[in-house]
Amino acid sequence: MSRLAPAILTRTVFSGILMWGAFASTIACAGPKPQPNIRSDDTGEAITGMKRAVREQDRSALPQLIKELDSDDPAVRFYASQALRRLTGQDLGYEFFQDESARKPAVERWQKWLEAGGDKPQRSDKNVSG
Repeated sequence: MSRLAPAILTRTVFSGILMWGAFASTIACAGPKPQPNIRSDDTGEAITGMKRAVREQDRSALPQLIKELDSDDPAVRFYASQALRRLTGQDLGYEFFQDESARKPAVERWQKWLEAGGDKPQRSDKNVSG
């Protein structure tokens, strides 16, 4: 074996240790998971809160979701619109990627929907005989 072989092996092992250390520190520095809070100014927390509202079918979140359709953050608008679709089965023509003036009519439709009681569970008018 040449005298270079141990040096190459040592460098390879050392490089591997450095790479593993960098990877491990990246994971450790990632921080805690965002706490679900639909009203948070933190995008991660707000989105996590929206996902939880959908998962739990929490219709009390509807007013805040409608408010978030006007967010400056396109990610917040996207998740709010998707949450509304999943909770209500409707989109009322809202497209998160449109500019503010193009989104405005759809946001107003959502607001009117809410004012008209759209957030209340729908009652069945079917007469059950029995």
